[in-house]
Amino acid sequence: MTRTTRRVSLTDPGRRYLDRGRRLLAEFAEAETEARGERAAPRGTLRVNGPVSFSRARLGAAIPSFLAKYPDLVVELTVNDRMVDLIEEGFDVAVRIGRLADSTLVARRLADVTVQPVASPGYLAAHGTPTRPEELAGHCCLAYDYSGDGGIWRFSGPDGQTAAIRPRGALRANNGDILVEAALGGAGIAVQPGFILDDHLATGRLVRVLPEWNLPGLALHAVHHQNRHVAAKVRAFVDHLVDWFRD
Repeated sequence: MTRTTRRVSLTDPGRRYLDRGRRLLAEFAEAETEARGERAAPRGTLRVNGPVSFSRARLGAAIPSFLAKYPDLVVELTVNDRMVDLIEEGFDVAVRIGRLADSTLVARRLADVTVQPVASPGYLAAHGTPTRPEELAGHCCLAYDYSGDGGIWRFSGPDGQTAAIRPRGALRANNGDILVEAALGGAGIAVQPGFILDDHLATGRLVRVLPEWNLPGLALHAVHHQNRHVAAKVRAFVDHLVDWFRD
């Protein structure tokens, strides 16, 4: 341990020791579960972490049917828009969107998430509608301040053209719902995933910008600890998410 007057934290060897100890305890718990013949009936508390907007729009809807299948389980869902440390913060599973950085975790792909640039009709009427990505330099772009790609918008065009644009504008935020609300209010152009935008596009409150240009999609994964024996509750939840998003 490293101690200061305000904080006690783990050293690197201490973190490795804790990681290994937790894995050993998880394997021991799994062995007990198998010995009791309870592998098909997960129980206990499952701690899950997910992004704020995605959890509100999609993940929350996937949980009721999971709880109906496993009445002896309790799910604790914590939402935030940061990369949590599963081991240090005690989570069993995390749902993550985009590029995965931690190779020590086991990842299961759930789906692909489309992203697109949008703006309100009022904003486009006042500032004009861009026809090429380069024209975004003359617009207020609402930037997501949590990106593994440095926040760059990478477009591909209908004839194989590409363009990399670094958004510039008066608002940056680390939550997609805030940026969409700003776009609805006419503050600028936002790039956000379909699960936040679908309803607004359907009602016409937002419109697609640069419809002939595409942005790369984002992979949706469920990640968990790299244990030799995955806990039954973790396996059941990840399998449920795979089936739910497939349907």
